[in-house]
Amino acid sequence: MQHNDSSTGTTLLRGLVVPWRRYQLWRWQRQEVPRFLRREEQYPRFVRRCATTMDAIKWLRLLDWRVLPKDERHSCFGRQPVPLAAYVGAFLVKLDHQLPTVARLRRFLVAHPALVWALGFPLPAGTAGAGFDVEGAVPSARHLNRVLRELPNHHLQALLDAQVRQVQGFLPDEVIGETIALDTKHILAWVKENNHKQFIEEGRYDKHRQPKGDSDCKLGCKRRGNQRPVTPASEAQPASTLPSKAGEFYWGYASGAVVTRVAASHEFVLAELTQTFEKSEVSYFFPLLEQTERRLGRRPHFGALDAAFDAFYVYDYFHDPDHDGFAAVPFCNKGSATRRDFDPDGLPLCEAGLAMPAKLTYTDRTACLIPHRRTKHACPLLYPEPTGASCPLRHKKWAKGGCGTTLADTPGARIRHQLDRHSETYLRIYRQRSAAERIFSQALALGIERPKLRNQAAIANLNTLIYLLINVRTIARLQPSLSGC
Repeated sequence: MQHNDSSTGTTLLRGLVVPWRRYQLWRWQRQEVPRFLRREEQYPRFVRRCATTMDAIKWLRLLDWRVLPKDERHSCFGRQPVPLAAYVGAFLVKLDHQLPTVARLRRFLVAHPALVWALGFPLPAGTAGAGFDVEGAVPSARHLNRVLRELPNHHLQALLDAQVRQVQGFLPDEVIGETIALDTKHILAWVKENNHKQFIEEGRYDKHRQPKGDSDCKLGCKRRGNQRPVTPASEAQPASTLPSKAGEFYWGYASGAVVTRVAASHEFVLAELTQTFEKSEVSYFFPLLEQTERRLGRRPHFGALDAAFDAFYVYDYFHDPDHDGFAAVPFCNKGSATRRDFDPDGLPLCEAGLAMPAKLTYTDRTACLIPHRRTKHACPLLYPEPTGASCPLRHKKWAKGGCGTTLADTPGARIRHQLDRHSETYLRIYRQRSAAERIFSQALALGIERPKLRNQAAIANLNTLIYLLINVRTIARLQPSLSGC
C-alpha cells in the first residue's frame, strides 16, 4: 500500500504549529475595550495625575466603543496589533486639541504617556517613568496618516449610529428629528491652485488640469453672481453693459450634514456625507435623508433648506397626507420660470387666469436627479380645440400656438408654487436652518475648511470624526441638564 508522504507531513506540521500558536500568541490578543473604560481606581497613578488625560477620558467615555469591529489579528514577530479604537480615539484627541497635522498629534501623544496608556496602544517594555517605551508605543506619523486614509468610513458611521440611539434614549422620539436642517460646507484642497499668492502661469481653474497635490479633488464654484446688475439710478448706463460678478472657484470637496435641534437649545448631527466640490448641493439630499431615516426609524416631518434645494422632489419627500409637514425652502426663479397659480383641479393657470389643459405626458430621465413624469400644458383657447377667442393679454406667443408650460406630475411641483412663504409656520420652520450654520461654525473651528490632507478618503474620515466630536460635546452638555430635571 502506497503512503502519501506529503499529506502525512502536512498533518504532522499542522499538529505542531497549532499548539505552538496557541501557546505563543494567546497573550497578544487585542483587548475588547479601550483602557479608559476601566474603573478609575484601576488606572495607574501616573494616569490619574495627568489632567490632560483625565479630561479626555471624560468625553471619550461618552462614545459607544462596542460598535467597532473586533480585530482578530494576532501579533507579528512579537509586535501586538493596535486596536481600531486606539486610532479613532487618537484622531479625536487631535481634533479636540486642534492639532493641525498628524505629525503634531504624534508629538503630543509622546509628550503624554498617560494618554497613550488610556487610548489602548500596545505598551512595549521600557525603563521610562511610565513603565513602557512611549516612542515605541506610538505609531509613526506616516503610519497614522495611512490609517486615517484606509480606515473604512462605515466604522465611524457606526459610532454616529450609536450617538443617535444614545440621544433618543435621553429624549422622547417626537423631540429629535421632527425638524431637520440640511446644508453643505465647502472644503479647500491642500493644493497650490487654491493659494492666490502662488504664481501659476495658466490653468489655475482648468478642470482638465488635475492638481498634483491632490488627485481626488475637483473644481467647483462656491458662489456666483449670475444675476444681471440693476441699472444705476444716478448714471445713464444700461445694466446690460455693466460687468457681472465672477464666480468664486476652488479645488476641493464639500461636506453635507443633516442637523436637528435637541433639548430646545442644542444642535445635533444626524447624518453627514463628503463629496468632491463639483457635485451640486441638491445631490446630497437623497443620500443624507436616507441615512437620517435609517437612524431615526422614520421620516422627518419638516425640513429647513436653502434655495439650492428648491426642487419638486424635496417638497414631495416631506409631503404626507398623514401629517402637516413640509419643506421650508425659498422659491428660486430658475431661468424664465415664475411662480404659478393653480385651479382647484390642480391645473396651472396662464397669465390670463385660464386653466391650461394637459396636452401630453412623458418620462424625463435627463433634466433631474431622478426619473419622473412630466406633463406639458397648452393654451386653453387653442387646445384641445380652438375656441375662436383671442388671448385677452395678447401674449407674445399667441401667434405661435399660445403659451404653455411643463411641470413635474407630482404634488411637490404644485407645493413649490403654492407654499405660503410668509406664514408664521413657514418662518418658524425656516429659522431652524440656523442649526446647520452653527454646526458648521463649530466644524470650522475644528479645521474642516482647510485640512492638511491630500485625498478624499482621509478627508471624508476626518469630517466624520469632526461631527462625532461635535455630537460628543452636545451629549456632554445634555447630561447635566437632564440629570437636574
